[in-house]
Amino acid sequence: MNPHAQAPTHPAELLRTGWRNRALIYNLIKREVVGRYRGSMMGLLWSFFNPVFMLIVYTFVFSVVFRARWQGGSDSKVEFALVLFTGLLVFNLFSEVVNKAPGLILNNANYVKKVIFPLEILPLVALGAAAFHMMISLLVWLLFYVPFFGLPPWTVLLLPLVLLPLLLLTLGLAWLLASLGVYLRDVSQIIGVITMALMFMSPIFYPVAALPDQYQAVMHLNPLTYIVEETRNVMIWGRPIAWEPWALWIAVSGAVVWLGFAWFQKTRKGFSDVL
Repeated sequence: MNPHAQAPTHPAELLRTGWRNRALIYNLIKREVVGRYRGSMMGLLWSFFNPVFMLIVYTFVFSVVFRARWQGGSDSKVEFALVLFTGLLVFNLFSEVVNKAPGLILNNANYVKKVIFPLEILPLVALGAAAFHMMISLLVWLLFYVPFFGLPPWTVLLLPLVLLPLLLLTLGLAWLLASLGVYLRDVSQIIGVITMALMFMSPIFYPVAALPDQYQAVMHLNPLTYIVEETRNVMIWGRPIAWEPWALWIAVSGAVVWLGFAWFQKTRKGFSDVL
């Protein structure tokens, strides 16, 4: 294989590359997750205790110090914490992958010279590791929800569909940023600032309905807005998916994932020259 040859960019290659390298992707995800806690006394248990600690801290700060209450909810501090934590589930997956993306190729430069290594799977590995941490956080959410409120509503079964646009969007941005990070080393700094701003410009700590009408339309341009609110709807409020905006965001995120993949494939031939 010629490392400077044009890599395939057809949308079907998205599926083929994932299936063809599924064993390698699994092993790299496992290495990424285990490697994060290697050398610590508690090991993988930190992946459980970190979201527990985060849930407790946010509960104390917002419901005890600031005495915040969720609009349309009860006065329960536990409910407020779970509503807030639900939004953080979505944002943390997005931010973990996007913040890591600009350094994916730079931090794995030894793979660039290996023509048999499929560089395009590195964003998939980052997404898989973030999805693992999200599943642990979901377990923490359940352990807090069930004792106080019983079983979640049946709509929680729709959560994978709600998260599908998020996964596609995040993966597309990861391919784009992984490539840009090779050529523009400032990308990682810029993305760090943007994701921090995005956390406060998404309905994580407040509902969209709390904003003045003129700002609500702007807020809905943020792709995280729909996903955060729909995640709360299916996990807490028991409301089914709003299918029209879901179909719109599936189309948008599908376009982003293909464009990001195509950009990565077209620009990867220059990685070895830059590195």
